[in-house]
Amino acid sequence: MKIITTTDSLHKFCNKAQKAPYVVLDTEFMRECTFFSQLCLIQIATPNDEAIIDPLAKGIDLKALVKILMNKDIVKVLHAARQDMEIFYNLCSAVPAPIFDSQIAAMALGFGGSVSYMALVKGRLGINLDKGARFTNWAKRPLTEKQLNYALGDVTHLRDIYPGLVKDLDNKNHRVMVDEEMQTLMDENLYTFNPERAWMRLKPRNLKLEYLAVLKVSAAWREQEAIKKNVPRNRIIKDDGIYDIALRQPTSLKELGVLRGVPNGFENRRGVNRLIKAIKTVQTNAKIYAPKIRAPKHMPSNLAPAVDMLKTLLRLKAEYQNIASRMVATTKELEQIAAFKDKADVKALKGWRKELFGEDALAMLEGKLSLSFKDGKVIAVRTAS
Repeated sequence: MKIITTTDSLHKFCNKAQKAPYVVLDTEFMRECTFFSQLCLIQIATPNDEAIIDPLAKGIDLKALVKILMNKDIVKVLHAARQDMEIFYNLCSAVPAPIFDSQIAAMALGFGGSVSYMALVKGRLGINLDKGARFTNWAKRPLTEKQLNYALGDVTHLRDIYPGLVKDLDNKNHRVMVDEEMQTLMDENLYTFNPERAWMRLKPRNLKLEYLAVLKVSAAWREQEAIKKNVPRNRIIKDDGIYDIALRQPTSLKELGVLRGVPNGFENRRGVNRLIKAIKTVQTNAKIYAPKIRAPKHMPSNLAPAVDMLKTLLRLKAEYQNIASRMVATTKELEQIAAFKDKADVKALKGWRKELFGEDALAMLEGKLSLSFKDGKVIAVRTAS
């Protein structure tokens, strides 16, 4: 097993990896007590080699790895890539590309929604993985042999799986599905922590401008404090506290201290006076500062029968194409389609999803498509009307 702990050994490995068509990557990190993930381990495999990189090794410089991540001629293969991509974005100050997420590929090949790495390895290779080392302290050194074997297995097994996934996607003409989802993962906003956008993590309970303005500024203040102190957001104040502040709009430390949603003594913490000052500022500029949120459209009553029909059609289409139905449409999207038909702003009515399901879904709602039973199978039948 190759453990890389020096800049020189990392350079040697990466120089060879630069010629590979793809690299398989995974990370181990700790985040329970911090805002930012503490990167503890990087696992990497090429078609002919593999290694574990120790980013906590004294004096190691990861620039050679960054070059791999930013090389557009090398596909970066990951499983459930979202969190790893956040780590690599922070490492590279940019989004690595191109990438291939095996979890999304598995959905496009009928493995169901959000298939785990363990289930994918079992399904494709017939190997039962031991996940006993998963919840261990990855920041503690030295790492045990069990931890290292577990970590390396997360890339060596995926290396064996990847070529077959690509071949099956091509054979089924499902690559476009996966490629479209990969583009979503390229969005920088997924991996940045802009305090002005922190309110978007919340679910506003009121659409009044004053409420929205205070909600936004309170979320921004919490984000700034969490980043500065490198602690989880809830260590600063929980979401319910943000909602309470937005509703009550305190303009003094005393008013803040009596809110039910804030912890005892919160008003005495360092920096809280800046929150009060910010609230006062946005109260007089609510129209300018409040985020623009459209009021949800009124949902017609008695949508259940139409939604049930769409669910049946979705299941039928997904089974015939052997893909996870969740990848095509969610229940919320089906409700939107049932309510607003072609005016619904949902992914299920765009791109390959519309061709696979959306067009027939609209036709069904218009009485131009029905479901029938033939030769032991449910089939969709276009009507003459």
